[in-house]
Amino acid sequence: MIKVNEYLEGKVKSLGFELDGTQYTVGVMLPGEYSFTTEKEEHITVTIGGFEIHPPGANWKKAKAGETVMIPNNSTFGLKVKKPTSYICMYK
Repeated sequence: MIKVNEYLEGKVKSLGFELDGTQYTVGVMLPGEYSFTTEKEEHITVTIGGFEIHPPGANWKKAKAGETVMIPNNSTFGLKVKKPTSYICMYK
């Protein structure tokens, strides 16, 4: 089953699915500044474009296509997206 997710007035959209017991989302973000809260540990891999990310307890850093950033469970992180960007996120 595929779950459709829409956040922040439609500026972030994703499709959620499960494979071999692991949950994933594949999505697209339009330019903007965002704040997200996690329940599970998230491994976010940029597939096209890039963003600046503010992981908990760390400084802002850039992530570009092919790079993965890990966000701990039960935390909040910030994103600055300057151009349309796609990603895949694995939840642990």
